Amino acid sequence: MNRSACLIFNPVAGQSDPDRDLAQIRALLDPEIDLDIYLTTPDIDATRLAKEAIERGASSIIASGGDGTLSATAGALVGTNIPLGIISRGTANAFASAMGIPDTIDAACETILGGTTRVVDAAYCNGKPMVLLAGIGFEAEMVERADRETKNRLGILAYILAGFQQLRDFDRFEVEIETEDKIIKLAAAAVTVANAAPPTSVLAQGPAGLIVDDGLLDLTVVAPVNRAGAIAASYHLLQTALSGNAAEREDIGYLRARRIQVRTDPPQKVVLDGEIIGTTPVDIECVPGGLTLLVPQVEEAQQKEKLEGLPNLTIEPKQNSILSEEV
Repeated sequence: MNRSACLIFNPVAGQSDPDRDLAQIRALLDPEIDLDIYLTTPDIDATRLAKEAIERGASSIIASGGDGTLSATAGALVGTNIPLGIISRGTANAFASAMGIPDTIDAACETILGGTTRVVDAAYCNGKPMVLLAGIGFEAEMVERADRETKNRLGILAYILAGFQQLRDFDRFEVEIETEDKIIKLAAAAVTVANAAPPTSVLAQGPAGLIVDDGLLDLTVVAPVNRAGAIAASYHLLQTALSGNAAEREDIGYLRARRIQVRTDPPQKVVLDGEIIGTTPVDIECVPGGLTLLVPQVEEAQQKEKLEGLPNLTIEPKQNSILSEEV
């Protein structure tokens, strides 16, 4: 008997042909999963479809679309223990990258069919579900500049172009950061609070090596004094993302905490999982183990052995050792 799943499909995500994508997904999953398919529309978003699927008693949910669709679906599932399968078809595919899920349809479907479940953290930002990150200041302005038409035309390059445009308008603001045990005040150009983030989310890479199931949020604050410093700090964060080593510049700070509140003067725009949600202040709290994902099977490392071809080799079984070697 086939298992069942609700598939939430965004037909306007990414740059590919949605009819062909949906046909490919069905061809791969239909033989083993009874799919209940729902399409998002301008009036019916992924959050609503996911909540309706939960009310119907769905045993698992699959989301296919860009990061907005995936994050919205995941947000609706926080605290439900319902497994979520991911099929990325967006511009950046940050969600899949952050969670170690393949971003091609074939590999994503293979993961859904033969993968395993992993429990990861989620968070709430001003009462809204958060699975990736909240960006304040520079990142929010950059995302707003990368409009839909440009993203459809240039893909991930749209964000890079928007970043360079935003650097021309470099600006700092006063920020107050409050955690469980301290209050920090400084002038900054960007503040990012991440539950999870791929390496491409450069402004979240202060601590590097973000852990998606540690029960903590990762905050990175970038505080350059001028535009040249902002460029240098951004490049350094890119290096930390690629190397996995924490940032070492004096104008980059980071910390980990269960709950983080951020206030700014003047108020700054806030981007939550790729969508502008308003302005500061924000109150973000981690939900440890709040989300269950379908992820690839992780094969245990096999200890390799290579003996053949060694000169004058003799191998004999013995009681007290695995092999005896004579050279």
